[in-house]
Amino acid sequence: MTTNKQRRAEQAVGISGASAITGVEVHTLRYWEREFAEFLRPARTEGGQRRYRPQDIQTVFVLKRLLRDEMFSLAGARKALLEQASRAA
Repeated sequence: MTTNKQRRAEQAVGISGASAITGVEVHTLRYWEREFAEFLRPARTEGGQRRYRPQDIQTVFVLKRLLRDEMFSLAGARKALLEQASRAA
């Protein structure tokens, strides 16, 4: 029998998988994780490897849209994410 924790872990992907899914380079994902730490926090294995869960992948897609498609600055993207989070709360 599979537990919920095991199912969630199976849905999570490593950073290279997240890069392939989102089309965002690995080095950019690491950078965005530092710049947007309050929004993008992939889980870590005991060995320290990143595991991007579905909600992390969605955050990457939002960041990609804001920064690359809509040409927001880092500060502008952060503000937009804060506004989105306050509306959701």
